[in-house]
Amino acid sequence: MASQEIETLTAALSRLPGLGPRSARRAVLWLIKRRETALVQLLHALEAVQHALVECDVCGNIDTANPCGICSDARRDARQLCVVEEVADLWALDRARLFTGKYHVLGGRLSALEGVRPEDLAIDTLLQRASSGIDEVVLAMNATLEGQTTAHYIAERLEGCPVRITQLAHGLPVGGELDYLDEGTLAQALRARRPVS
Repeated sequence: MASQEIETLTAALSRLPGLGPRSARRAVLWLIKRRETALVQLLHALEAVQHALVECDVCGNIDTANPCGICSDARRDARQLCVVEEVADLWALDRARLFTGKYHVLGGRLSALEGVRPEDLAIDTLLQRASSGIDEVVLAMNATLEGQTTAHYIAERLEGCPVRITQLAHGLPVGGELDYLDEGTLAQALRARRPVS
């Protein structure tokens, strides 16, 4: 039986996404074995992040500077704005290095079941941003019912702005086999079919 402090650390780690109690226990044991190096580095990194993290006033990203590194990057195309549900979505898209514009984090998605209304999301600030110097708004919502409802709602609200509204394509994943895909993905792929050039 481990001490209360070790059990508390294990319980804290097990609440992280992707780590259950057994994985957390293995991580704690690994850290204990390397307490002079890895544990100390982890403690310093966590402490530094705790004191330095801020939410970007412009886009809603989490960074150590305000405005964040993406918003303050002059090389990015300020006329393109990609709208995402959460910071994790922004990080995933930006990690791919395919979108060179700026981002806007809504802070969630519309959901009647969870009680998330339009006023709970950063939609008003999106409308303000879209009405000043933006040529294209890319709706990068998740392919869920709530995500698509949110995208549709935002598209309706943006109708008065002089911007082109686009949405991420949905359908067949690269390397996917038809036999293994769900009906919703297949239906979306058929609806979004295009001519072969």
